[in-house]
Amino acid sequence: MFRFTTAGESHGRALVAIVEGLPAGLPIDIDKINHELWRRQQGYGRGSRMKIEQDRVEILSGIRHGLTLGSPLALVIENKDWANWDEVMAAEPRDIAPEKSRRVKRPRPGHADLAGGLKYDARDLRNVLERASARETAARVACGAVAKQLLANFGIEIRSHVIQLGGIPDKPLELTFDRISAIPEDSPLNCADKNVEQEMIALIDQKKSEGDTLGGIFEVVARKVPPGLGSHTAWDLKLDGKLAQAIMSIHAVKAVAIGAGIEASSLPGSEVHDEISYNEESKEFIRETNRAGGLEGGVTNGEEIRVRGHLKPISTLRRALRSIDIDTKQEEKAAFERSDITVVPAASVIGEAMVALVLTEAMREKFGGDSVGEMKRNFEGYREQLRGY
Repeated sequence: MFRFTTAGESHGRALVAIVEGLPAGLPIDIDKINHELWRRQQGYGRGSRMKIEQDRVEILSGIRHGLTLGSPLALVIENKDWANWDEVMAAEPRDIAPEKSRRVKRPRPGHADLAGGLKYDARDLRNVLERASARETAARVACGAVAKQLLANFGIEIRSHVIQLGGIPDKPLELTFDRISAIPEDSPLNCADKNVEQEMIALIDQKKSEGDTLGGIFEVVARKVPPGLGSHTAWDLKLDGKLAQAIMSIHAVKAVAIGAGIEASSLPGSEVHDEISYNEESKEFIRETNRAGGLEGGVTNGEEIRVRGHLKPISTLRRALRSIDIDTKQEEKAAFERSDITVVPAASVIGEAMVALVLTEAMREKFGGDSVGEMKRNFEGYREQLRGY
């Protein structure tokens, strides 16, 4: 069974991740993990925290001489800002003066502050916001970078791009995998259309001056995914459901679409379902369209997987919204923590990681193997089965 978990607070000592279920003998390139962490920190409209943190991963266990052992992988990402929070976020008991405690008692609308405070009976909402912070996603990206390295052994590639930000353009971009792959690393917003990107940047500047924030849509595309991952046999085995949950779990995502998604609900079936044909040369079933987004009945069908995440504007605004002091119950402005204007480009990188993790789980479930070699043999045997179908 492949699985991962993360731990750590936004201003705590470090983020920690454990990855279980990797086959032995998988080469792990730590530079590729760090590159994914760097990508997550990029994007026009990010806040000052990105100038403090320069995320680098340390691997504590599960690898020897560059190869996985088949045992759990332990990853650590140090929080550089810890030096400014070591008293406030100390694990040991501390007697801190109220004016230095950085207590949060004015919940931010749209954030987990109040809901989490009520659930856990927290009188200091920092106990909630520290873990609810999107800082946690750095650990997910590190795990996803490992998953990508496993998937690459089977030819699976994953890319993402920003297709709409703040309502620009009016209709979300629809691009080929090759066009998405050609987006340069230094793209300010991970958007393939430079003219559209400049419009987005101008809107970000405007909202920054107004103390506001912006949401948008990103798309993750995975190609060369074999047919047959996931299952139609039970609700919790459907791969589209697992992908939807993974993308929805990303901070600020409020809707997920696979393939034609929302648009499909207003079209007749003749304009939605992908007609099937057969390629004699490659000995495989193909579809000239891919409105299903690579999944039918909860199972991959061999076409590109396309999943979109719709982000709301993030909930920490420089121009604070109305809130309530949880002690006095009087109306006050919401608390302010350092904030971005938009995080859609970063969310696209996180989306890649989450898709990679879900696909890795599905690949491990289907092809098993205690070693990479055994997993590859099982995979090739399945491909031979498909060619003979």
